[in-house]
Parts: sequence; structure tokens; C-alpha cells
Amino acid sequence: MLVEPNEICVIQLGMRFNVSVMGESRGYVLEVFDSHFILPDLGPIGANGLANPRDFLSPVAWYEDREVKGYEDHSPFDVVAWHGNYTPYKYNLKNFMVINAVAFDHADPSIFTVLTCQSTRPGVAIADFVIFPPRWGVTDNTFRPPYYHRNCMSEFMGLILGKYEAKESGFMPGGCTLHSMMTPHGPDAECFEKASKEPLAPVRVADGTQAFMFESSLSFRVTDWANKTKVDENYYTCWQPLKKHFTQPTSSAVQAQEGPSKKKLKK
Repeated sequence: MLVEPNEICVIQLGMRFNVSVMGESRGYVLEVFDSHFILPDLGPIGANGLANPRDFLSPVAWYEDREVKGYEDHSPFDVVAWHGNYTPYKYNLKNFMVINAVAFDHADPSIFTVLTCQSTRPGVAIADFVIFPPRWGVTDNTFRPPYYHRNCMSEFMGLILGKYEAKESGFMPGGCTLHSMMTPHGPDAECFEKASKEPLAPVRVADGTQAFMFESSLSFRVTDWANKTKVDENYYTCWQPLKKHFTQPTSSAVQAQEGPSKKKLKK
């Protein structure tokens, strides 16, 4: 099975596999230890949308005739064929059918779920694989980039190619960010200023870009190697230029708001 850039592959539990690369290669790996990845329930979307079953590809029968150390005089892949539906598979992210808000408000990123691994608690995922593909932004009266938030899920963001809309500077393909559960986060100051001032005309978002997210109801533990050698120590500074936009209401404004309710109480 040849997996090319902007494609994902899923290796099922219990399968022996080997990875061969052609030249320098990078990628992201997510391993779950319970249940399996499935397509998310589409609910009101209907029969088609998001990642469609027809676009997932499985390898055909194949064999390898060579000696492999540790397996006496044969290869563990001397017979490879499939019967049933428990197979490895791949999916090209360009085939994702994007669903988005077309009136107002920023929809929850769950609308970008490609695959989910559900826990025994309904609606709570061990892991979701979510992507942010090229799409149109058309909402009115809305801050269109991802809103500032914190939630009960851990979010591991990665960039496959291009520039991520919420942080165009300093977040390069092959990089990643981790926002653990209940950690406040959102677009950097540059993105906020740009999105707050530009006219809300229909605009293409994320052309030439592919970002993704591993989202989990569990906490991630970062290795010492990653903490000591691969951390951007200045990452927090991208939010420092954000300005306070809240103002205290004037006394006349407060009185104007209280006026009708006070009259009603007197009557």
C-alpha cells in the first residue's frame, strides 16, 4: 500500500506491518489501545458527507519472497490477502466533503471529523482525527477563525502543508502544538487583528494548506526528549500583543438599560 503526502493510513490492531520510505520522510502517528476507528455518525447531514466510505482504499493480495532475519527462511509477508472487512486502509484528505456554517457563527470542529474512536461513554471519544481543509468562509457577523476557548478535550494540532489560518507565522509543516484539556487557547494576535478588520465577504480559507488535529478525552504525556529538545520556548508570545477590548459602561448607559425595568416594577 503506497501512502503519498496528504494521505492517511490506518493499520488495524494485531496486524504485522513494515514501513519502507523513499527518501527523507516525515509524518504523524496516533496509536489507540481500545476500540477501532470508525466513521462518525452523520445525523442530520444524511447519507453522504465528511469522509465518504467510497474513498477509503484497501490493498489487494500481495506476497514477498525473501528471507527476513528472525523468521528462519521466509518473510512474515509471504502470504498477504484479505477476506472480510478487517483490513488496513488509506484515505486521501483531498476527498473530504467539507460541511460549514453559511449564515453566522463558528461551527464546532467536530464537523471536520474524518475518523473517530469512541469510548464506552456515548459521545465521548478516545480519539478523533479532525482536519481543516481548504473551504469557503461566508458567515456574517462572525469572528471567522477558531474562537478562543478551553474545553475538556486534549488537542494535538499538526500541519502537513501550507500555513495554518490561526497561526501563519512560526508554525511550519511537520510542527505541532499541544493544548491540554482546560487550557485556554485560540488564534494569535496577528490573526485576530486581521480577522477583526477585514470585510466579511466570501473568501477562500486554507487554500494550499492541510492542518489536522488529534483530539482526545484523555491527557497526553509529553516525553522528556520532546520537552527538552523540540519545544518553542517563545510560543506563548504570539498571544501577548492581544489587547483588551472590554470597556466599562457609562452611568447613562446603565440608567438607560435599567429604565424600562424599573418603570415596569413601579407599575
